[in-house]
Amino acid sequence: MQSAAASFVRQGKKIVAIGRNYSEHIKELNNARPKEPFFFLKPTTSYVPSGGKVEIPRGIIAHYEVELGLVIGKGGRDISQEAAESHIAGYTLAVDMTARNLQDEVKKKGLPWSAAKGFDTFTPIGSFIPKSSISDAHDLRLSLKINGAIKQDGTTGDMIFRIPRLIEHISSIMALEEGDLILTGTPSGVGPLAPGDNVECALAGPSGNVLDTLNFTAVSREGGYQFKL
Repeated sequence: MQSAAASFVRQGKKIVAIGRNYSEHIKELNNARPKEPFFFLKPTTSYVPSGGKVEIPRGIIAHYEVELGLVIGKGGRDISQEAAESHIAGYTLAVDMTARNLQDEVKKKGLPWSAAKGFDTFTPIGSFIPKSSISDAHDLRLSLKINGAIKQDGTTGDMIFRIPRLIEHISSIMALEEGDLILTGTPSGVGPLAPGDNVECALAGPSGNVLDTLNFTAVSREGGYQFKL
């Protein structure tokens, strides 16, 4: 299970991103607290490996959101919370980039978020971390720096809906498949990136041991979409 899922960036079919799963992040964007998990989909074409470049389209205000990613190792549907652990192959560090001004505009109109979340390079991704390397996925620290300054620093213990509940909910709607990635939400501190910014993210264990890092640079995208009000 683990060896195949380790190549999730190449083989995974979908990215399932959980929204509003940290209370302080909900407050900073003045959103309503969900009564059950909710999610949106991102295309796997949005992956960019650590050391790569995130391209900011013309007119877009692009926000960073550091997250714990969950890699599915064994597919299934209607997975119970009790069985959820057996479907996990491992974890990764990820950033869910968001075209915030585009998202705000489509939300006002009641339209989908796909474009705001799905631009090429809008899911920077770290290395695969085997499940055996993490004893408690709800006792990890997520951090993000821009040009050396800390912007996000939170713990996965603050998730509103925990990982077994997320797996149960998603798989009750759509089957999860080997190599799929679940993004589990972001702590507070999100904000904009500007071309030229250098971003450093880290995932650390309870003793401060660094499990993974993720680095990328923001650049202006040449051509393609242009946001206009």
